[in-house]
Order: sequence, then C-alpha cells, then structure tokens
Amino acid sequence: MNVQRQIETVCLEHLASSGKVMLIYGPRQVGKTTLVKHLGKISGLKSKYLSADLSENERLLMKRDRQTLSDLTEGYQLLIIDEAQRIQEIGLVLKIFSDEMPQLKVIATGSSSFELANKTSEPLTGRKTVFHLFPFSLGEIIQNRNKYELDQQLEEILLYGLYPEIYLAPNSQKRGLLGEICESYLFKDVFQLTNIKYTTKIRDLLRLLAFQVGQLVSVNELAQILSINRETVERYLDLLEKAFVIFRLPAFSRNLRKEVAKMDKIYFYDTGIRNYLIDNFKSLDYRTDTGNLWENFVVAERRKQLYYLRKNVRSYFWRTYTGAEIDYVEEGEDGLMGFEIKLSKEKVKSPKLWQEEYKGGFQLINRRNYLDLLLEGMR
Repeated sequence: MNVQRQIETVCLEHLASSGKVMLIYGPRQVGKTTLVKHLGKISGLKSKYLSADLSENERLLMKRDRQTLSDLTEGYQLLIIDEAQRIQEIGLVLKIFSDEMPQLKVIATGSSSFELANKTSEPLTGRKTVFHLFPFSLGEIIQNRNKYELDQQLEEILLYGLYPEIYLAPNSQKRGLLGEICESYLFKDVFQLTNIKYTTKIRDLLRLLAFQVGQLVSVNELAQILSINRETVERYLDLLEKAFVIFRLPAFSRNLRKEVAKMDKIYFYDTGIRNYLIDNFKSLDYRTDTGNLWENFVVAERRKQLYYLRKNVRSYFWRTYTGAEIDYVEEGEDGLMGFEIKLSKEKVKSPKLWQEEYKGGFQLINRRNYLDLLLEGMR
C-alpha cells in the first residue's frame, strides 16, 4: 500500500524554489529513506543517493575535499545523503556543497535530531531548511480508506502504533517488529550517540514515563525512584525528546495562584512504543489504562497534524490545585481552546474557572468525533 507522506508536497516546493540544504529529521524506521528516494524520482532532477550507513560513503564524504565532492556529484542536480549524522563534521561537508556548488540541491536525513543538529547548526547557519518526519499520521493513512474503515482500525492503532512497518504488517507480527524497532534502533541511537553510563536507567525511566502518561510528571520523584540526581533525569528526558521518543506538554498558566505551573505531562510519539515498554497489548476492554492510552494517542496525533499543517499553535494542559483540569489546551490566533479527551464519555462540563478567567472554548473529544479534529484540514 502506497502512503503519500504529508511533507512530500512542501519538500518538492522547497526543491523547486530554494537553494538551501534540506535536512529531514526523524527516528529510524519512520520512512525517511523511502521518502527521499521517492522525492528523487518525482522531483524532475537527476539525483544521486548515498547512504552513510555504508562505510565507503562515510569515508568518502569525511574527506571534505572540494574536488572529490565536485567529481562525485558531477552531472547530478540533486544529492541525497541518508543517515548523515554518521559523518564526522557533516555540517562542513554540507557547507562545501552549499557554497561551492550552489547549482546542486542537497537533502540530508538524520535519525537523531540532536546529533545531526549539533553537527550542522553553526556551519549551516542561514543555509538550511529543516523538516521532521514522524510515524504515519491519520491524515496519511486516510488516503487509502474512508473514515468508517479508519475507525474500525482504531484499537489496532492504539495498541501497536503507526510506525510504517508495524502498521502495514499482519497483527501476528506487530509485537515482534515493535521489539526490533525499540531495541535495534530507537534505544541504540540514544545509547550510541551520547555518553550514558547507565543504560538501564534510561530503560527504567521510559517505563516509569509509560505508566505515567496523562499524569503530572515530577522530575524529583523520578530521580528518587531511579536513584540518580535531578540533573541526570533532565538530561535523559532531553535526549529522549530529541530522539523523537517522547515529548513534553507544559502547563498553561497566567500566574493564578490556583494553577499548577511547574510540572509537565509527558507523552510518547507512538503508542505502540509505549505499550511495548510496559509489555501490555491487551484489548481495550481488558485494560486499566485505556483512558491514558486514548489521551496519548489524541495529543500525539494532534501534534503531528499541527506540524504538517504549519499551524502556529502552542499546546498545553491546564490544571488547578483544587482539581479543575483540561487535558489539552491550544493557544493560537483564534484564542484559547480546551479539549477534554475521554474515549467513551458523551458529556463533560467546561470548568467554571476556565470560563471566568479565560473565556476559552471547550470541546469533548471522544470516539464519536475524534476524526473530525484529527483530520481537520488534512484531506
């Protein structure tokens, strides 16, 4: 099944109109290689593909010799460097292409944004455009089915997530493939690309976060449970964010005394990864965490959607010390909008303080209407 990625159009527009180097960040196995090879075919440009996973390509590009790089790309209009973070001083290599061969278009992909970003930030100042690629979004998989058919897959998606290989595999193979992605790619990248002494601590941290999805996360409490200091926990969280495993949702507050403001919620980009970490693939009818799983799914899908739509929206949650709360809040050009995310509920009331202080909008997101929100503007 062919699934057109939502950043394909904007990437093509960039190739047609800009001379800047295109960087595509994203975790392994989300389809970056498939995307860039496809872009090479449909761009109308004569393209050359190099994978830095191959040692000969890595050695060649590490030379940073202008004449060698010129000879390598002679006759081509587009150069694609896959897994570019493997190349030492990749930023300098890309700078040579940008400055010395301005007629050549360049795409570089990286599985770990923090590694590629660290190597390209200074050399490519003003010379790069960055795109992110995530696991499949609902807006991408709806291309091949209608809303009814997509909704029939909801439980499968909640349990196993939307990594392309996982989504397209038979259910009997999904659990094993998730394990391979976690152990061979996601965790391996984080461990290899930074100096972490205790890898078991990161695994334990991820399990704790997986159990706390949708709840307030106390960094001090995590540090106590893991027997490491707060600074180390913060560093691990930062690495996991930059490796596209988790993301934080901060609290919305206008400094009212009643509002929780100093703790975040933490979600996983993919619910399948989250379920693998806690080893729970039970049906929704037999789970005690269905509400948390549903909240993670909706917030993560909305995050992908807003990114692909290039919407200038800031995302939060809202909670008071007296118990009033809204699961998810957006602040954009049209003001504030709160969303209560409950799979089965049919009615919920907007908190009184939310109405009085902020006069924000309010909507329940449940099984009946979630596709209206998560497919808005994406077809």
